Amino acid sequence: MSFTAINPATEEVIASYEAHTPEQIEAALAASVSAFKSWRNTPFKDRGELMVRAAQLLEDELDTAAAMLTAEMGKTFTSAKGEVMKCATTMRYYAEHAESLLSEEIIASPATRSGIRYEPLGTVLAVMPWNFALWQAVRFAAPSMMAGNVGILKHAHNVPGSALYLENLFLRAGFPTGVFANLFLGHRELADMIADDRVAAVTLTGSEIAGKIVGAQAGAYLKKCVLELGGSDAFIVASSADMARTVPMAVTARVQNNGQSCIAAKRFIVVEERAEEFIDAFAKAMSEVVVGDPMDPKTVVGPMVNAEQRELLHAQVQDSLEKGAVLRTGGVIPEGRGFYYPPTVLTNVPHDSRAGAEELFGPVAVVEVVKDLAEAIEFANSSPWGLGGSIWATDPREIEQAIAGVEVGMVFANAIVASTPELPFGGIKRSGYGRELSAQGIREFTNVKTFYIA
Repeated sequence: MSFTAINPATEEVIASYEAHTPEQIEAALAASVSAFKSWRNTPFKDRGELMVRAAQLLEDELDTAAAMLTAEMGKTFTSAKGEVMKCATTMRYYAEHAESLLSEEIIASPATRSGIRYEPLGTVLAVMPWNFALWQAVRFAAPSMMAGNVGILKHAHNVPGSALYLENLFLRAGFPTGVFANLFLGHRELADMIADDRVAAVTLTGSEIAGKIVGAQAGAYLKKCVLELGGSDAFIVASSADMARTVPMAVTARVQNNGQSCIAAKRFIVVEERAEEFIDAFAKAMSEVVVGDPMDPKTVVGPMVNAEQRELLHAQVQDSLEKGAVLRTGGVIPEGRGFYYPPTVLTNVPHDSRAGAEELFGPVAVVEVVKDLAEAIEFANSSPWGLGGSIWATDPREIEQAIAGVEVGMVFANAIVASTPELPFGGIKRSGYGRELSAQGIREFTNVKTFYIA
């Protein structure tokens, strides 16, 4: 099996690597076990200094790292630079706060002294996707490593350069060999890794299908597992929405990262009294989005990651149109090189059509018109996914109604769903379980150890 990076804007091969051999996999596992013995006892201060050094390297190499992300995945250079800086910010956050987030807690009980300690588990195996090739990996690595764990990364097959860059980054920052390693693994080798007693826990960010497979494999060996899977986030436009702000943010929420984000808004649910106003303005704004060379600073939407993803998205759109959906803009694959797809808006989408029932991982928006906010919340909750969602309103009562009513892991009001190191990130239902980031995230891969002194 090869791990090949293809530039989605030019369709040219960037680089290709062969999967690691069984001997290399064994050596990496052995190195991780050896490193954990000393790393778990390394003071937080020393771990933090190394993590800050890694953050500084990222900041110093901003343009180089961002260009790599753009070349491998197709995101705009502007977006890629934002991703790199977000990685550095999160590294610095955990370097500063890990010790306090994991400090011993004293709890009153019949004991003379009792409480909770948070202790590292060991080797955490991370299975990561291509859409945020550095950020997704850092989102697991920074808190896990600061907690005293060591990590092995199994990255997506089409972003090998990003995987190698991150491994090299931590080594250049001074982290001991074995604390973080990249392995190019096939599906069979991944399953063997999960089964290995030396792997203490597994985390996966990816599709629902991948989550079911990895979750089942981890469960079979009683391994702690965190799954961050797909989403079909609702963008609810309430009666009191400020349309001048809502429409531009709706466009950003749908086309961010070329529409290939688990937390991108995908279902735009608008109350009927504001529907015509929103749909007209939204379709017009989407039709004006600049699509093109991701390295051009004027470009807002670059190419999709590969031909397969574009074909899947187009098939979902075509199926829905054949079943009665109305195309407001987009929906036509452009000629020429590169896996481009235009920002697309669909209305009157049948719920049993592919665009109505499946996750859309590309710049396609589905608009649903409902009677009122209560019906909007009900429709938002009809999705099998439950990652995030947003409410757009100026009336505090509408905001509180949506925050209380929408069944997801994260609700944002008058802001697009995003991740920040201070707050938990994750979903419910088919969007997975467990949390990343914040105090909850860094504690996921620790032994929550009770102590009781009589």
